[in-house]
Amino acid sequence: MDPDFRGDIDHHDGTSDATPGGYVEKRRPGELAFALFLTAASLFLLYSAYGISGFEALSAPGAIPMATTLVMAISAFIVVLRTAGLPKVTTETLAKDILPGTVIVFIGFLILFGLLLQPLGFVLTAGLFLIVAIKVLAKRGWGYTLAVALGSLVLIWIVFRVVFTVLLPSGVLPEAEFIQFFRNLIAAGAS
Repeated sequence: MDPDFRGDIDHHDGTSDATPGGYVEKRRPGELAFALFLTAASLFLLYSAYGISGFEALSAPGAIPMATTLVMAISAFIVVLRTAGLPKVTTETLAKDILPGTVIVFIGFLILFGLLLQPLGFVLTAGLFLIVAIKVLAKRGWGYTLAVALGSLVLIWIVFRVVFTVLLPSGVLPEAEFIQFFRNLIAAGAS
């Protein structure tokens, strides 16, 4: 990639700037912090792998996990060393170019989804998530938002719960009664 082509205008048109090569010999905002996070996570996983059986022998249950996480930790540390030596890109900011507000909002939405999944169940939680996500991203009217969200939810529910019989957290909805209703309809239509 041509290093002169990179700048503050070319990648703000909605297209991805994650092409191989990226910025040549420069460090983007947050890149060093992310590399440090990966190193810390790799060291934690190495410690966890050591806890499986210690370092008793090459045939011990923890040997392969320890070897894998050791390679991860060394690789992450090399990335930290290389990244720390690069000059910063001056035309980008973390909040505008790397982690904009919409991404942070959706991280919060996903955390909330995970917290509400057990008490409310999949259908209600996914319905709320889809409604809010489509409203925020599409910026359209409530009719469009509800139609797309609820249509998608019904399709997802039928495919995963009825066709593939995946067990999803039921929560407060009487999901078993809905499934039995559909089975009765199918049985009545077949006879």
